[in-house]
Amino acid sequence: MGKTLSRLRILLLLPLVALLGGCNFVVMNPAGDIAVQQRDLVVVSVVLMLLIIIPVMFLIVFFSWKYRQANTEAKYEPDWDHSTHLELVIWAIPLLIIICLGAITWSSTHLLDPYRRLDRISPGNAATLNDPLLVEVVALDWKWLFIYPEYGVAAVNELAAPVDRQIRFKITATSVMNSFYIPALAGQIYAMPGMETKLHAVINKAGKYEGFSANYSGAGFSNMRFAFHGVDQAGFDAWIAKAKGSQDKLSRDVYLELEKPSEKVPVKLYNSVDADLYKLILNQCAQPGKMCMSEMMAIDSKGGMGLASARNILPLKYNVSQLDGSASVKNYVASVCTVADAIREAADRTFTPGDSTPMSGAGLPRRRNATEPFQFTPAPSPAERRASNT
Repeated sequence: MGKTLSRLRILLLLPLVALLGGCNFVVMNPAGDIAVQQRDLVVVSVVLMLLIIIPVMFLIVFFSWKYRQANTEAKYEPDWDHSTHLELVIWAIPLLIIICLGAITWSSTHLLDPYRRLDRISPGNAATLNDPLLVEVVALDWKWLFIYPEYGVAAVNELAAPVDRQIRFKITATSVMNSFYIPALAGQIYAMPGMETKLHAVINKAGKYEGFSANYSGAGFSNMRFAFHGVDQAGFDAWIAKAKGSQDKLSRDVYLELEKPSEKVPVKLYNSVDADLYKLILNQCAQPGKMCMSEMMAIDSKGGMGLASARNILPLKYNVSQLDGSASVKNYVASVCTVADAIREAADRTFTPGDSTPMSGAGLPRRRNATEPFQFTPAPSPAERRASNT
């Protein structure tokens, strides 16, 4: 009967062993130096904490056994309330561990700063002064766009980099916040619309690795994954040549179509990229005629454009609001020719309530002396909306 139970326990454990066999411990066995240092930081922190946890767990069992009811030899001391030696152990050892953890955290926070250029490629191999490989990353709904400005190519859901060459990522997003994460390469870093984050990393072992978004971003989040190829220089040159041989070009119009939400997008390469496309995406003005954030902030820093800003709008090329079933049309602020032109025109023009035409930015006409009154319709109040619905 005992042998039967033992065999049954073994059989019950087999599915668990099978499940563990399918686990990928890439975080604890990375292929990039930054990820290796982050793994070491985790290991050191756990070991330091175990210096407290293991003795405490041992003492729990020891005291329970020694002072059990059946042990009549245990010394009974009902009036005992203080021990200098015990107090020293209880407070001194945790304090030392906290000091060690604090020192490690402080140093690693600076050494592993994602914005900081790498000092080394691998242990004992200092980073060269050569320019790192620049990759501009855009998190879309729900795919990844990678632009190589040095080579003038781009790729969707595929990334490649040579082994032992520093990589500098410039990361942004188009709509909601995502998180750029390649566990084998380095830790995750957020991608946010209208903002740019940076990441410096290096891959030291050739192979194919998985990258994904580590921050929930909507319906297609589960399939927002891409392949990262760590290759030698010859392999990277071949990948660039493959992208150059593609028939597709990443123009602004093509990008605007790519920007629309889509799921399970296959890998696609582009042999050329419109100039400054990443900057336009970052400034949220890839739509032709739309005012860039940098333009708007520059104008605001000079005092703004007065009433012109209320008329300087255009409808979107495609209606994003239709994605959620709404039929309302959304507008955006139109671009001006230059900041200097906007300031000069705003300074030499006397605004009257009769001028209802938009500013002349983005090729739009404007009248100097309009006489028709400017019509401004305020948004209806909640009471008016309820009355109109009834």
